[in-house]
Amino acid sequence: MPAPVWAGLGVYRYGWQALQLTWTTSRGLTVALAALTLIAGALPAGVAWVGAQIVDAVLAGTRVYPVAGEAAFRPVLGLVALEAVFVAAISAAGRGLTTCQSLLRAQLGQRVNAMILEKALTLDLSQFEDSEFYDKLTRARREASSRPLSMVMRSFTLLQSGVSLASYGVILVRFSPWAVVILAAAALPAFIAETKFSGDAFRLFRWRSPETRMQAYLETVLAREDHAKEVKLYDLGPLFLKRYKDIFVRLYATDRDLTIRRDLWGFLLGLLATLTLYGAYAWIAVSTIAARITLGQMTMYLMLFRQGQTALSSGLTAVGGLYEDNLYLSNLYEYLDQPVTSRGGTLTAGPDPRAGIRFEHVSFTYPGASEPVLNGIDLSIRRGETLALVGENGSGKTTLIKLLTGLYEPSQGRVTFEGADIRDWDPKALRRRVGVIFQDFAHYQLPVGENVGAGDVSRFDDRERWAEAARRGLADPFIRDLPSGYDTQLGKWFHDGRELSGGQWQKVALSRAFMRGEADVLVLDEPTAAMDAGAEAEIFAHFRDHTRDRMTILISHRFSTVRMADTIVVLEHGRIAEQGTHDALMQTGGRYAHLFSLQAKGYR
Repeated sequence: MPAPVWAGLGVYRYGWQALQLTWTTSRGLTVALAALTLIAGALPAGVAWVGAQIVDAVLAGTRVYPVAGEAAFRPVLGLVALEAVFVAAISAAGRGLTTCQSLLRAQLGQRVNAMILEKALTLDLSQFEDSEFYDKLTRARREASSRPLSMVMRSFTLLQSGVSLASYGVILVRFSPWAVVILAAAALPAFIAETKFSGDAFRLFRWRSPETRMQAYLETVLAREDHAKEVKLYDLGPLFLKRYKDIFVRLYATDRDLTIRRDLWGFLLGLLATLTLYGAYAWIAVSTIAARITLGQMTMYLMLFRQGQTALSSGLTAVGGLYEDNLYLSNLYEYLDQPVTSRGGTLTAGPDPRAGIRFEHVSFTYPGASEPVLNGIDLSIRRGETLALVGENGSGKTTLIKLLTGLYEPSQGRVTFEGADIRDWDPKALRRRVGVIFQDFAHYQLPVGENVGAGDVSRFDDRERWAEAARRGLADPFIRDLPSGYDTQLGKWFHDGRELSGGQWQKVALSRAFMRGEADVLVLDEPTAAMDAGAEAEIFAHFRDHTRDRMTILISHRFSTVRMADTIVVLEHGRIAEQGTHDALMQTGGRYAHLFSLQAKGYR
């Protein structure tokens, strides 16, 4: 649907997008909402008109009753029945609106949350490492899931109020055009004040996003089992709880000030509307005494003026609410419009399978950083070879792996796989060829079999593949000893969950890497850091048997592990300081030899 002219203006800047979103979520419920809104808006004027006819019919009946007898009752009873039908229809429309809103709220909330998560899947890893991006994500998730429906419902409320006011105005203007003018003027001050405070509340909401996120983080640290050990051991609980409370005190102070000012002005301006209403009462009452209108007309005009004031106030509140919803929806669309880098080509195989992996003059600088984390990297690895990366923390080892897997793009130079730049590869095809275990691998709160199966989503439920990968990762024996084997729930978030030791989790992660049976590259980032020396020796003896025809990149601080590699690369401050075999580097007597000797001394 093409957007109308008003869709880009003021309170409707995002209103048309919200309406389209609601329409595509459930056309039936949207049509029902519109129809019921029209009914609920038009019928109250009919009730007021019928009420006036009843009063006048009663007065007329009392005058003719002795002559007409029971026939005098019939017009009144017919009118009462008609009003009852109108009131029942209004009640049914109200119930229908509530039902439609509840159903649509559930569907639309799910739809928007799914959109937020779908967008997250398209974003680069570097965006998740940006604090400003997290502020956008937090703002989008906090309220944006409810705002589209709120905006649509306020639009319908505005429509309902407009229909009601039009029907009231047609009748009120017969009493006096000034009644309509006074009705409108009385509601404007409260509307202007409400709109101003809505803008203030939104600016406050955006300003304090980082503090809100910190409060949520502290809540996570205090309430999650993976933080509980250190929080208790180091007695961090009172400190973090105090920070949590201090943030609330600061946020509450600003909320309190805004709430008090908003409600105080709302009360004072509401008094103006009340005085206007009772001034109109007096005007209508005097007109009745002066016989300019009938008693039934007096009843009708009083009802219409009160209901008209309510409808106008509701309509203006809806406009103010649309303004507020528009502001908050800007958070959602600011996030959804986050630019996505178009990465990856179409290659599923390289021109030269024997070429292996090459880093050619590769440099990389994180967004916003002034110094490169990698600078001028040149290295290669062929099929069947093992490359070990050695260096201090922060020397760029893990960043180099993220460049290989396409999670980052080089700032300069290029990375090739099978003779083709990885930017020309289809990202999914490339990643299927690489099995990775990062040092900070995920501990999924899922059954142990699915924790292994996560390594290959195409075979996520393949139980035979689980067992084969677990045997290669040496996890199969302890998994079979678990209460439900591969169906044992891991973690403590769900019923009957079991926790594993650090070494067992690493074997699960290693098995996850082995899930990709067709992977030509196996990347192991500190794969045995949580294992004892015996388990480590067993892992690598087994590992060499299963990786003879693959390219293996190994990151480790244990030099007993590193020495098995065909080539060892020493990284220092993002540059290659040394490169060669273990024996060659030991003979050189450089940085590697020094570190190896220091570590070996500890075992003597």
